[in-house]
Amino acid sequence: MAPSKTPAILAFDIGTSSLRTALFNLRGQRMRGSVAQESYALRTDTEGAAELDPHALLQAASHALKKTLSFAQKENTRVRAAGTSCFWHSLLGTDRKGNPLTPVFTWADSRCKPDAARLRNALSERAIHKETGCMLRTSFWPAKLRWLKRTQPKLFRSVALWMSPAEWLQWQLTGSATCGTGMATGTGLFDPTAQTWSRRMLEVCGIGEKNLLPLSNQPSSFQEAPWFPAIGDGAASNLGSDATTAGKGAINVGTSAALRVVKENQNLARAPLGLFCYRIDPTRTLIGGAVSNAGNLRAWCIRELRLPGNTDRIEKELTERRLPKHGLSVLPYWTAERAPSWNEDQEGTIEGLTQATTALDILQATTEAVYQRMALIASLIGKADRQAPEWVVSGGILHSPSSLQRLSNIMGCPLTVCEEQEASLRGAAVFALEQLGKKPARLKPGRKFLPEPDAVEAYRKQRLTLRRLEERFHSRFI
Repeated sequence: MAPSKTPAILAFDIGTSSLRTALFNLRGQRMRGSVAQESYALRTDTEGAAELDPHALLQAASHALKKTLSFAQKENTRVRAAGTSCFWHSLLGTDRKGNPLTPVFTWADSRCKPDAARLRNALSERAIHKETGCMLRTSFWPAKLRWLKRTQPKLFRSVALWMSPAEWLQWQLTGSATCGTGMATGTGLFDPTAQTWSRRMLEVCGIGEKNLLPLSNQPSSFQEAPWFPAIGDGAASNLGSDATTAGKGAINVGTSAALRVVKENQNLARAPLGLFCYRIDPTRTLIGGAVSNAGNLRAWCIRELRLPGNTDRIEKELTERRLPKHGLSVLPYWTAERAPSWNEDQEGTIEGLTQATTALDILQATTEAVYQRMALIASLIGKADRQAPEWVVSGGILHSPSSLQRLSNIMGCPLTVCEEQEASLRGAAVFALEQLGKKPARLKPGRKFLPEPDAVEAYRKQRLTLRRLEERFHSRFI
């Protein structure tokens, strides 16, 4: 008699540069050797494009899925359920059968900036933020839909369905898909309090519910197992970091960066202006803020400033540079910025360059400027929450202890490393387990970084300098 197969959760994590799949046991622990990753290219240009080829996404998903399922077969494992984490806010148009008619317009695509400005002139951004939890900015669907309607009216009229890449991939791989609360909430068309589409925003965008997938949290079927509708990567990061209880918050620093806290049983979904308020599911909200410029700026510095390819050498030198003695002030807005001030017109600025300035000075100053923005978001979350959360950190930053220490010094608070390096991937699995009525095991606490008093004071002074610099550019600096 053949041994019974071990049940496992299949998790997808769809990012802007790669897609990963993995298996987790029913305690929410990743099965070593099950992770598969496939990369693809984000197409950008000087006009602000930031888009993906949906067919490349599907190919990546198919290849990664094949590798993970091959592992499952070797390990005598069966898929009990599937969950998905996907980058929020991105938009894809298809015909009624699901054939793509547009690329995937990611949150970073800023070609709709004039349309976002027109929306803010026509509507009260404060009122729309109160209703949808989203700002009237380029990241969200309303500005992108209005841009497409204005610049490509024939294409706009030909699109039968608008959806995120998560729904589209699920449709292609299972034959059906719905739009769950956890993805609808990041569109800018959804009311997280009423938990319905916003009729006002649908009308503003010139579409109706018939142009969207059904709003439902019911799963589709994959290999006779339930595949639950996707949640946003931000929500998945909190779930995967075990940052879901009162007094806990999650920080993820990768290509971009975000800080978030989860609220239980919040019927009224609200956040201070400048922060977001999304739904994870019908009973939980997610409040926080994101910055567009983080790991992408580090990569830019290393590439364009011709820094050593040896990351160990860079790490060693940055570890020795505890304080901001480079004399530079940076406004880190290479990409249109988001929270907390959402100044999409402000461009990147480096002030204080001299002949003594080195490439490493610029990398350090740019990194510090990003972390200063994150510190502002943390302070707003703390004020709204009436307490400073205990922060757990995940993402690419975990590869750099010097960056974690610097972030702790700039924020002026302890930071705990998330022991699961694949936090959003684990979050997709945790969400699926929750839908099955199962409670995953908690992660063990990771390494803790404590703020250093002299560095905290130095960075407090730097923050005042950056405030004055930004005010000179007539920007709102909270």
